[in-house]
Amino acid sequence: MSISDALRTEAVKCSQTLIPFGKTIADATQFYVDHLTEINSSQTVSHAVKALQAACKADGKSVRYLRDLKYRFGRFEQDFGSRQIAGITTTDIDQWLRQLGLGTVSRNTFRRRLVTLFKFAKTSGWCRTVPAAESARVREVSDEVGILTPEELIGLLSVAADEMIPYWTIGAFAGLRASEIERLDWADVNLDRRWIKVQAKHAKTAARRLVTIQPNLLKWLLPYRGRKGPVAPENLRFKVLADRKRAEEAGSLTRKWPSNALRHSFASYYLGRFDDAPKLALQLGHVGQDIIFRHYRELVTPADAKRYWKIEPSRKPT
Repeated sequence: MSISDALRTEAVKCSQTLIPFGKTIADATQFYVDHLTEINSSQTVSHAVKALQAACKADGKSVRYLRDLKYRFGRFEQDFGSRQIAGITTTDIDQWLRQLGLGTVSRNTFRRRLVTLFKFAKTSGWCRTVPAAESARVREVSDEVGILTPEELIGLLSVAADEMIPYWTIGAFAGLRASEIERLDWADVNLDRRWIKVQAKHAKTAARRLVTIQPNLLKWLLPYRGRKGPVAPENLRFKVLADRKRAEEAGSLTRKWPSNALRHSFASYYLGRFDDAPKLALQLGHVGQDIIFRHYRELVTPADAKRYWKIEPSRKPT
């Protein structure tokens, strides 16, 4: 009887509004209290980003991965940095991803990084859901695998800087990922036993593997016997572009550089020359052969494959 007429009227109105949803005033009140509690205990996006980056660094994540997080989260912070992470919705994320104007692969990579951020925030108690996981993932249409012709590779190696030869040849003739070569140390290159050890902490699949040094790769690497420290030189990205530019100016490269050109070339020419998919899968660090048959089968002629594995040095490093 102590309830005022105004409050009674409001209660009746709210109760009627909730009827289509099968909810009561108590349900609605509890939901809103939970929402306010979540917002009040949340943190800003900028705070969550810094905390995640610090955690990844402490967990020993690679420099490459940390650099990627900094770039992608930096763009997200520009628009959402001051907002509470618990208040960001799936709709917010979808609209933001679409306005980036990126290709499908890049957009999906941004989305994956945001899923990581929101999962970290949820674990930290700053939000209850992972809205990025519900955002739209665009379909990626696989392009034809791009590989270098033997002539293109010969032209590139003929103008490459001496310190870059191991990078190019290990990628082309051993099939290591670019990120694996960046972390490779000369201590893991055994020229006597003819294998390259890719440590688990450096591999994408977190599994250690030994990659065979083919006869022509051995000839490329022998002049570097006794070297210590990282295989890849400092300022690698700049030097990669410099070598490719010299090859373009020399007329050896007349098209856009294919994505993952060295690794794809290795796999395609290996399969074309040796016809051994199980062994190739081991060399590449693949769990199965599905990817090999989907991407590399019958891409090169036997003649081109034979020529590829005959590419040997014609000059000595200075």
